[in-house]
Amino acid sequence: MEKLIAKDLLSIGAVFFRPDEPFTWASGIKSPVYCDNRLTLTAPDVRDDVENGLAKLIMENYPDAEVLMGTSTAGIAHAAITAHLLNLPMGDVRSGAKDHGRQNQIEGKLEEGQKVVVVEDLISTGGSVIEVVNVLREAGADVLGIVSIFTYGMKKGLDRLADADVKNISLTNFDVIAEVAAEEGYIDAEDIDRLIAFRNNPSDESWIK
Repeated sequence: MEKLIAKDLLSIGAVFFRPDEPFTWASGIKSPVYCDNRLTLTAPDVRDDVENGLAKLIMENYPDAEVLMGTSTAGIAHAAITAHLLNLPMGDVRSGAKDHGRQNQIEGKLEEGQKVVVVEDLISTGGSVIEVVNVLREAGADVLGIVSIFTYGMKKGLDRLADADVKNISLTNFDVIAEVAAEEGYIDAEDIDRLIAFRNNPSDESWIK
């Protein structure tokens, strides 16, 4: 599964490595990788692999799930499709409460005590998805955990998830995608160590040639 999804994401440019011409994140960090999992929605074959994969992760790891909640905005479509496959209710959590109407932050019906799985597209430092988990917990939900398409496996993200006492299960991860990218000729094999160095400490730019 991890290698299949890695190949899928690379094939459509949803994950794109450019170690010699780094991208700049909003935070200012230089990154050798660009990730846009929204592209999976416009590639039906890849989309099938992703959504069926997410459904499988939920069935295997959270068999008691009663509701899926997508993160705003990238997780919403994936939560909706996966919920359809599993015949489960679905909603989403906004980044902030609306300033009109009922001022909802949680969209969709959620009853206190319901067992919820959060659906996210990617996890880097984990901040945004943990905010979603906290909002759901404050509303009385029993958050079983998170499923995501891709995780960087950054220490900061892993520490935050541990501190929040919530687990994440991903379809694939940074290390696997880097390995597959080298096997498939997207990057040179010697680039893998540089990519892992970035993953281990994004603020240290010594990996840049």
